[in-house]
Order: sequence, then structure tokens, then C-alpha cells
Amino acid sequence: MARPRSAREPRLHAPRLVLVLALALALAGAAGAAGSVRVAGGLTLGGLFPVHARGAAGRACGQLKKEQGVHRLEAMLYALDRVNADPELLPGVRLGARLLDTCSRDTYALEQALSFVQALIRRRGDSDEGAVRCPGGVPPLRTAPPERVVAVVGASASSVSIMVANVLRLFAIPQISYASTAPELSDSTRYDFFSRVVPPDSYQAQAMVDIVRALGWNYVSTLASEGNYGESGVEAFVQISREAGGVCIAQSIKIPREPKPGEFNKVIKRLMETPNARGIIIFANEDDIRRVLEAASQANLTGHFLWVGSDSWGAKTSPILNLEDVAVGAITILPKRASIDGFDQYFMTRSLENNRRNIWFAEFWEENFNCKLTSSGTQSDDATRKCTGEERIGRDSTYEQEGKVQFVIDAVYAIAHALHSMHQALCPGLTGLCPAMETTDGRMLLQYIRAVRFNGSAGTPVMFNENGDAPGRYDIFQYQAANGSAGSGGYKAVGQWAETLRLDVEALQWSGEPREVPASQCSLPCGPGERKKMVKGVPCCWHCEPCDGYRFQVDEFTCEACPGDMRPTRNHTGCRPTPVVRLSWSSPWAAPPLLLAVLGSMATTTVVATFVRHNNTPIVRASGRELSYVLLTGIFLIYAITFLMVAEPGAAVCAARRLFLGLGTTLSYSALLTKTNRIYRIFEQGKRSVTPPPFISPTSQLAITFSLTSVQVVGVMAWLGVQPPHSVIDYEEQRTVDPEQARGVLKCDMSDLSLIGCLGYSLLLMVTCTVYAIKARGVPETFNEAKPIGFTMYTTCIIWLAFVPIFFGTAQSAEKIYIQTTTLTVSLSLSASVSLGMLYVPKTYVILFHPEQNVQKRKRSLKATSTVAAPPKGEDTEAPK
Repeated sequence: MARPRSAREPRLHAPRLVLVLALALALAGAAGAAGSVRVAGGLTLGGLFPVHARGAAGRACGQLKKEQGVHRLEAMLYALDRVNADPELLPGVRLGARLLDTCSRDTYALEQALSFVQALIRRRGDSDEGAVRCPGGVPPLRTAPPERVVAVVGASASSVSIMVANVLRLFAIPQISYASTAPELSDSTRYDFFSRVVPPDSYQAQAMVDIVRALGWNYVSTLASEGNYGESGVEAFVQISREAGGVCIAQSIKIPREPKPGEFNKVIKRLMETPNARGIIIFANEDDIRRVLEAASQANLTGHFLWVGSDSWGAKTSPILNLEDVAVGAITILPKRASIDGFDQYFMTRSLENNRRNIWFAEFWEENFNCKLTSSGTQSDDATRKCTGEERIGRDSTYEQEGKVQFVIDAVYAIAHALHSMHQALCPGLTGLCPAMETTDGRMLLQYIRAVRFNGSAGTPVMFNENGDAPGRYDIFQYQAANGSAGSGGYKAVGQWAETLRLDVEALQWSGEPREVPASQCSLPCGPGERKKMVKGVPCCWHCEPCDGYRFQVDEFTCEACPGDMRPTRNHTGCRPTPVVRLSWSSPWAAPPLLLAVLGSMATTTVVATFVRHNNTPIVRASGRELSYVLLTGIFLIYAITFLMVAEPGAAVCAARRLFLGLGTTLSYSALLTKTNRIYRIFEQGKRSVTPPPFISPTSQLAITFSLTSVQVVGVMAWLGVQPPHSVIDYEEQRTVDPEQARGVLKCDMSDLSLIGCLGYSLLLMVTCTVYAIKARGVPETFNEAKPIGFTMYTTCIIWLAFVPIFFGTAQSAEKIYIQTTTLTVSLSLSASVSLGMLYVPKTYVILFHPEQNVQKRKRSLKATSTVAAPPKGEDTEAPK
């Protein structure tokens, strides 16, 4: 049986043996200086605890750690007592222990841990004992053989566990840590004999990433103590945050293992280089956490930083003692734990008399009760009272169970259950150790450890995965300040994490605005209607660029223009229909044209009625009744077009606009042109002959007038056939710089040029008529219509000359639809009013108010006049004066 077991143990090749012997020599110097707690037993467990802090100025060890060191060590002693007292667990087998102080330093812990492998080293070296010679032929000193350690509980810091694990794996000694959480230790190819009852930092880092995202932070800095725990934790956090996205690292700062004076002040200054990154993810040991808080306090930055601490901070009071104001709001994480009542009862009954097995308990007693057990007579000792030995923990001093006590107990029980299962397999039905168990096989024990599954001291399952890791279960705390009558300040449970985060955001309190989560962002969120313009190389930093003009925010990175018939909402987060306007009857712009049109239409109707009633009177006959009625019809149509221009555009209205916009002016100017041309031809012909010119009869005049007018009608009809009229909404006409002022204009499908085209033929007739009026200005005064026609055409030309710059000069105005329509209709009405006023109002006045003048009077000059030109039949040459 022994031979196969020895075959399974790793061979110590020559180079390795040299290394081991060298380490053993180093151990000889360390063993005498360092103490240990020993508990006798058939199977011995090793224990590594940070009883003291790291020493300064070349010293290996510093001050005593009451909670992190003594509490945890006593927890292992308590667990051993319970296991040994349990008849169902390892019956007949007593577990012993050898507990060592690591002094929170990995190199010192390695020296101490070599004592765990002394038995194996000596067993390997027994065959060579005859070759050992001392100077002078003195035989070598024989000492009692050391206990053989079957498994080790510890260590606390990850850097210490890594250092120790590298040695223990050489001798196949399983190791279970109660506090080491570095992700590196999950590598089963390098640390195959390492297990832990706490989850690795990869789970912790995931929980911290989830916390940061739940708080809405996207820009944080990381702070790590140099070593495996801090660096691995930060590395896991950075990797997970990069994979999850949405969280950027502003700075990653490492605290040196041996910080120089002022080092922590430099750390705070570096953190303030990115002041928007207020969230600080801290993976650091207890001492470094305290010094960081002290530096922040000295820099007057209390309340600026938002700490998110790992389990090394947890719910401990020592890192924040007298620095509570700096720690307010800190969120910390701790593997899910429970206070073990049995341990409290055990520890609070410990005294100097009943706890002599713990060699550091006397030092703890002095530290805990602030007294001295012995007096050296110095002045400082006189100021400190002497311990009486009657003090009691919890009565004469404050006491709170340290957070990792539960995991120390679970680690001991995990080894005990594995040994129990191994004992049942190797020693079936036997009580006590059998030969197969006396030299415990570490590799076999490791398999039993990885297979254990039991409810731990807190009632939660204890188990290991293939890498020796425990499942991730964390409690989340926040350190909150005292809130008046609501209670005292301290760590408050605000959530938990077990693969997913459950965080009670409402329970969180912060300095300043207690209920509002402070921001830790490189850039503040963009407002509605603003897009993010990312800063190159920094995915969590951006500039906010407004979606101005007619653009709207599509998503957080994109602005797009609204469709042509829409405008952005007030906050530019979407598009809405652009309001549609038109020149309505109630518009102030429509009032002047409508007033002129109504008055003009009434005046024209009055003139027509008067002429019809006095159709055979000399004044009516002398004005040329036929052409007068045609001219008055054109004037009436000119006034009527105003009503069509104000009416709501539609297919019928647009068709009527095309037809009547130029028809009235064409009819009017055709009649006037025919009149002036007739007068001009009569007197030009009279200068050369007594024969009257052709086509001066009323019928001929009407034919000429309607022929000229037909050109306009035919052109409009062709236009209506080629492009049927319809109304359109023009969204470009009033597309102002300010989208709030943008309007769609409901109008007919007539551009400015086509509108002028409708009037172009009329303007041509007007110019031609004006030319003939100028030529006919020298006719005798007997033909008194020549001069009024001339004045009418001169005034009309002036009106239209003023119209053109006003009409086209307002083409870019936001009020274009109103200005142009008003200008056009007013110009038309004024030109019609000029014709009506100069040609027919005087005649109407005479007919109505001076009828005595509306009689035929022969003048002496009639005969002379008749020799120049004989008037056509049916018209008089002279109207009454």
C-alpha cells in the first residue's frame, strides 16, 4: 500500500531538491524567531493568518490586527474544537493545527509556510543522513520530527496565497483560502492544489461593473494595491467593463508595495486630473485604503470621490476609523456572510486563563483593553493602566465579529468533510486512523475536497467548481452618515449579487443631495434634440451638437432633416406637419384689395347702369357705346379677379384665375387700343385725303377688339389643356430660418413667371395703346376722348412700373404670398380705377347731375371740322360742353 502512494507523490529531482534544501536552511533562521499556535492531533492542518500588519523600516511585522488577524485565527481554533467535539464527523480522529502569522507580507509568509513541508523534506532526506557531517566530527543534532500537515487553511491576501501555493503544490498539499479572491488563482494549471470558500474577483468585478452601470456611471478610475489581489481585480474589472460596454476607464493607478512618503498625495492629484471621473473602483488592502482616504481628506476633497470598494474594504471599520466623513457614500462589496452566534459566544468568553494556546492573545488583550500586562517603569507605561485580567470582551470593549470568520470556519469544515469522506473510503467501518490514512495522499484529498457539498456555518451551500472556486454570492453595503433621529451612521445593506444584481437605489444616500445619485461621467447626457459627437479614442466622452434648423434627432448619434412637408418639434426630437396658410378673407392683407374691388365693382355697375339708361343721349353716343360697354366689362372683370385671388385655391378657382387674370385687362386695353388707333388713323388719313380710313365702324371696332382679346383666350385655353389647373402646397416659399415660423402655402400651380405671363399680353396691349395715345395727342379738342385716354395710359404705365419691383422684390420674404397677392390685386384695381375715373366718371357726373348739358349743340366750327374728316354714321364728333 505504501509503495503506490509514494509513487503518486511528485518526485524531487536534483535541481528541485537543491532548492528545497536551500529553503530549509532559510527556515532554520526563521523558525527560531517566529512563533506559532500548535494544537495536537492525529491529522494536522496548517493555518496562515495576518495577525500583524506589515512592518516598516526593515521590520518584518508591525501592529497587531485585532479583527483581521486574531478574530480569524480564533475562528479556526473554534472550528477545530467543534469538529473534534462532533462524534459524527471524523469519529476517533482528532484534528490538530499549526497556525502561523504572515505579517501581511508575502515573502515573510513564504518563510513561515516552509515549516508545513518540513516533515516531507526530512522524510526525503532520511536516507542521506549518513552523509551529513558536522565540523569536528560532532554528530548532527536530532530534534523531534515536525507534524505532517495534510492541508492548509489560508492565506488572507492573494499575493500571500499565490506565493504559498507555489510551494505547497510541489508537495501536493491542498490549500483552502478564506479571503484570497484574485482571479489568477482560478488557473488550475498553475494552482491545481488551491481552492477557496470565497468567490474569485472575476465575480466580484462583474458585480462592481453591474453596480457602476446601475448607478448610471460611465467614466470611472481604478485604484489597486500592487500585487496579485489588486492588479488582478482591476484587470478583471477593466476586461468585463470593456466586454459589457458603456463604462470607460479614466485612469488606472497602482499603489506601490512599499509606498514612499507623499505617494498617496500623488495618487489623489492624479485622480483629480480627470475630475469628472468621480467614481473610484478600489481593489486595495486595508492599509492602502486608509491612506487614500487620509490623502483625500488632507486635499479637502471630502465628498468628491465616490468609492466602490472590493471585499478587502467590505464592512470593516478599521479603514475608515476617524475618516467617516470621507467614506460617506462609499459602496462596498463583501461575499455573502452571516454572523456566527456560536463564535460570538466562544470569543467573548475568551480570557487570559482559558486561552493560553493562542500565543498572540496576550498582545490582543493589551491592544483591546488599552492596558499593559507588565510594567517596565517607563513614563509611558505609567500613563497606561495595568491589565487586571478580569476584563471581558464585549463588556469592557467594543466587539463586532470580523467579516471573514464565517469563511474560516467553512474552510476548516470543508477539509474536515473531505477527510471524513476519505476516511470512510480508506478505513471503512473503523474508528480512528488506519494505516492508509496515516500518510495522507494530498492528491486524493484534493479530489475529496473538490467533491464536498454541505451547508456551511451560515446555512449557505459550500461547494467548489473544477477550478476550486466557490460560487459568487455578495452582499452590497453603503457607508451612510448619521441621519438625525433616523439612527446612527454605518454600513447599511443596500443590495446583493448572485449572478445578477439587485440594488435598492432608493436606499442609497449621498453627501450633498442625499437621494440623487451623483454623476461620474466624462460628458453629461445630451439634451433633447442634441446628438453625441464622440471624442476620438474615448468612447465615453462626447460633445453635444444641437440638431438645428430643420434637422431632428434620429438617435443619440444622428441628426436628419425633416421631410419637405414637415418641420421639427420644438425640442427637435421628431417631425410634425408644417401648418398650411393662405390669404384668407379675414386677413389684414386682404382688406385693402377687397375694399378697392368692392368699391370699384359698385362704381362700374353704376356707370354701366347710367349708360344703359341714357343709351341714346349725346354723351353716351359720343363716347362710343359699343366699345364703352366692352371697356366697362373689362374693368368689372379686373375688379372681380380680386375675389378669385383671395378665394381658397382649388381646381375651379385656379382655372378661373388663369382665365380671368388676363382677360379683364386684355379686354380693357384691346378696347382702348382700338379707340386710340381709330382716332389716330382718322386724322392721319384726313391729312392726305377726304376718304375715311377702313374699319372705323362700330362693328369693325368690336371685331378688332374681340380679335385682340381672342389671342389671350386661346393662349389660356391651350395652357389649361396642356397643364390642367390644381392647387398645391408650397413648403419652400415660407421655409424660414426659424422652423417655428415655417408655413406651407396653399396656392394655385402658378409660378411668378407664369402669373406675369398671364398679364404679359395685356401689358403689350397697354404699351401699344400708350404709343398710340402719344401719337394721337395732337388731335383737335373736339375729339375730347383722346386726351383722357392718354392720361389713363400714362398713369397705368406708372402703376405697373411700380408693381414690378414690389412684386419681384418680395420673392424671398416670409410674407411673400400676402405681399405679392395684395400688390397684384391693388395694382389691377388701381389701373381699372384710373380707366374708370378718367374716361367715365366725368361723363356719368354730367349725365346724372347736369342733364341740361347732355344735348346736341352745333358749333360754328363744325363745317371746318367736317372738311377734315367725316365721322362715321351713328357717332357724334362732339360731346356737349
